[in-house]
Amino acid sequence: MNKTVYVPSYFQPIYKEITVKVPTGNTRRFLGFIDIEEKILKKEFIQEGWSDCQIDGERLNNDVSAAVAQLNADGFEAISITPVTSGNWGFKYDSGSITNGTGKGGYGYGYGYSYTEGVLIIAKQKGVS
Repeated sequence: MNKTVYVPSYFQPIYKEITVKVPTGNTRRFLGFIDIEEKILKKEFIQEGWSDCQIDGERLNNDVSAAVAQLNADGFEAISITPVTSGNWGFKYDSGSITNGTGKGGYGYGYGYSYTEGVLIIAKQKGVS
């Protein structure tokens, strides 16, 4: 008996660097009667979104390892792991909005890319020929 398992991939998180003020735990006197908490500037990274074209390979590896381990625990042996790819594209075309000395001209461009949407694991039950 065979079994298939689909393991989806996820896009990489996108981080940005910010500077924050972090208290040091010390205070100092200002004008002889006001205590002011000292702070230092520290750089931190925060997530601001997700990539639209790069998958998180490390997470996919961990997810595939967990799926194979579960198949093994259920009495199956992985015999094939196949990537499932998807793609996206974009373009822009404008025919005649640019005026030059001899008349109108246009322009256009396009692009496309693919990414691993996930993997398909095919497993065979152990002990079955």
